[in-house]
Amino acid sequence: MSEQMATPDEIEALRATHISEYPDFPLPGVLFRDIIPLLRDAAAFRTVIRYWTSLLPDDIEYVVGTEARGFVVGAPLAYELGAGFVPVRKAGKLPGDPASLSYDLEYGSAVVQIPEGSLPAGARTLIVDDLLATGGTAAATLELTRRFDVEVVGVSFLLELEGLHGRERLPDVPLTRVWSLPN
Repeated sequence: MSEQMATPDEIEALRATHISEYPDFPLPGVLFRDIIPLLRDAAAFRTVIRYWTSLLPDDIEYVVGTEARGFVVGAPLAYELGAGFVPVRKAGKLPGDPASLSYDLEYGSAVVQIPEGSLPAGARTLIVDDLLATGGTAAATLELTRRFDVEVVGVSFLLELEGLHGRERLPDVPLTRVWSLPN
């Protein structure tokens, strides 16, 4: 017997009870959203993952998840979708000669990498992360993923902080999210 799909109101109730907020972390003026309460509640996490997959296209072949929490949410999404999972790592974490992209952050720069040969050309690919804030990492992941000549069918996030306007850095790709919050 299949499980009943959660309603949007039930999903919103889970956000209210399973996403913690920490003011002034890691810096003064930042409100950190912590997904660990959701992750440690197996039933709630499964409910959210199942609901999230219902928001996505059915024919995704690969989910690309951004280190580190994109791994935590992306791998179960890939499993539920019947898709492969490909990690986007920080520099120096992958063997061989990975594809790399350097990008600017508000406070410096970073490098993201994908293992060479991990995405076949033309594959229907979804990029996933836990949080969309200013969009820098998501935009870099999108650009790097497109170097593999795949069809990026969308980007998707557990949480979107709307006040930081991250989706403006992703204008040409469909965007889904489970929850949105003001900054």
